[in-house]
Amino acid sequence: MNNRKRRILLLLLMLFATTSLLTASTFAWFTANKTVTVSPIQVNVEAQGGIQISANGTTWKSVVNANELLAVQASSYTSAVNQIPLTMEPVSTALDLDANAHLQMFYGTISSNAGGNYILSTTEETDVNGQNGKYVAFDLFFRADSQVQLYLSTNSQIITEDNTDTGIKNATRIAFINKGNTAVGSSIETIQGLNTGNTSPVYLWEPNHDSHTAPAISHASDTYGITVADNDGEVVPYSGVKSVINASDNVLVGDANATEYSTLFTDITPDYTTISGFTTYEQIFTLPKGISKIRIYMWVEGQDVDCENAASGGSITYNLQITTNSQ
Repeated sequence: MNNRKRRILLLLLMLFATTSLLTASTFAWFTANKTVTVSPIQVNVEAQGGIQISANGTTWKSVVNANELLAVQASSYTSAVNQIPLTMEPVSTALDLDANAHLQMFYGTISSNAGGNYILSTTEETDVNGQNGKYVAFDLFFRADSQVQLYLSTNSQIITEDNTDTGIKNATRIAFINKGNTAVGSSIETIQGLNTGNTSPVYLWEPNHDSHTAPAISHASDTYGITVADNDGEVVPYSGVKSVINASDNVLVGDANATEYSTLFTDITPDYTTISGFTTYEQIFTLPKGISKIRIYMWVEGQDVDCENAASGGSITYNLQITTNSQ
């Protein structure tokens, strides 16, 4: 009898330990390594058709790199908030802007509720200057002698440098925010201070929309009930996070697009989509004559079906080349 009681007690203790793990374990959208190694950011813009770029609105050239974007805050553009971290973590956005024309970004974590189901919680992020943060954000100034149509050249690719492609590049996004325009010859205070606030136009680019790894295909089906196939050419719908989500809201990970959560999520439709290794220049927005201030965001979208455990730990290189040439 005593042995039986001890066995029952042991089983109860094991059950309690297992339940504690289910209700207390917390992790990001990735269930293993929560960070993604980011290779040096490359921002390449062809200065053709009268277009030039600048990290501070006064020194004009054809190429600006990450080191220049990080350096200007301490010298020639002291109000800059250029965030270029060494590592990234998944975030999500509904493309809403704050008064500074900064994207409202939300960092998500996943935990288990009392029933053992995975639920999503989010906290709002704030852009900071330097190498901290979970995503890339920086200001870039464009100078055009006349109104010009811009294109993403085929050198604009988000790629991986790993020997084994984890598929994390397929969950990336880039957004362009036009913060305003002024005439050439305006004061540096006017140029750097351009800010049309939360009414600024936002343009979203989803690269590699046609590529999905086998784990991502399974993740799409098992978590979101979405059927996708590798290289099928279809853009997979998703809902961006638009508000802080508390654990008490009990939002299941797969229910992000449910109508009862319309205050927490927004269906996202990218303005531009490109397939992996696209071969035709992608037309994007136009620039008016003068100097325009464009804020650029680069991130791993946590609500993307490709943002799953097997993809964590991979490296990303963002190659962005903007041109006025159509091909």
